[in-house]
Amino acid sequence: MNIGAIADRTGTNVSAIRFYAIEGLIPSLRNSGGHRIFHRSVIRRVSFILIAQNLGYTLAQIREALRTLPENRTPNKADWDKLSRAFSKDIDNKIAQLQKLKDSLSGCIGCGCLSLKKCALYNPNDAIRQKGAGARYLLGDSFSDVN
Repeated sequence: MNIGAIADRTGTNVSAIRFYAIEGLIPSLRNSGGHRIFHRSVIRRVSFILIAQNLGYTLAQIREALRTLPENRTPNKADWDKLSRAFSKDIDNKIAQLQKLKDSLSGCIGCGCLSLKKCALYNPNDAIRQKGAGARYLLGDSFSDVN
């Protein structure tokens, strides 16, 4: 397939497809005229890239995941299952973090703002700051961790 057909089928720009090829995220070949051509299976790779980007993954993380797929043949179900198993652990961690964020936003998150009445109880004088910057309770620390 030519680059325009891949772009059309995936709903992305030709420039993005070209960028993914240059960055080694998708394999491409050159025809006798020097134009990029792609195997139809690249559609799935591009779709994976777009979904992963929308979920906040960096191109480096996506590239690492895609490296598990063979480049000398069309990836089969077993290849995608292998990628899925590795990626699933990270997705499960993200889901847990999002759930914790959802459950914690109305309470003290250990960020140091001390703007909620609960903060005086859960983080008196911003003591959790000893553990480092950021929303410490969302990062897994607890007040009992403070010396």
